[in-house]
Amino acid sequence: MAARIRHIALCVKDIKATAEFYEKAFGLKRTPIREGATAWNCYMSDGEINLALLQYKSETGAGVPEGWVGIHHFGFQCDDLPAQQKKVEAAGGEFFYDLGEPEDEGFERKFKDPNGIIFDINWKGWQLTRGKIKNAVGGLRPARAAAARKKVGRKTSKPGKKARRARAPR
Repeated sequence: MAARIRHIALCVKDIKATAEFYEKAFGLKRTPIREGATAWNCYMSDGEINLALLQYKSETGAGVPEGWVGIHHFGFQCDDLPAQQKKVEAAGGEFFYDLGEPEDEGFERKFKDPNGIIFDINWKGWQLTRGKIKNAVGGLRPARAAAARKKVGRKTSKPGKKARRARAPR
């Protein structure tokens, strides 16, 4: 499946006031405001797209000057992070920053496009969105894909042979 845009992040000056605005103006659902490694964050959503409000602590992980506001980056959910990274780099994208570790719930791998615009990829999706994979485990692929592979591997009958059903005498 192709990568899907599922995340837009804004740099904001007042995270509480901004979250209240989008909640009241558009009825977006939201998470509590939390302190992350690089920024205070609040995630909001209409159920399809995740809107991240970020109040950065410093330039670390931000890549923009302190106090800057506006659209910071957008994100794609992909099915296979290593394969997508190869495509991004082959097309001219340049790795920028990992937010967390690949197995972390909020992990994002950030890149810059040829214009220097920041975007990220992840395979689990974002909070409050329909495509979010919950309790994902193992590697950099969604748990449901791994489960599908396991199911195929558990065949008990030999290929090409169908189980015979007992017929009632005629």
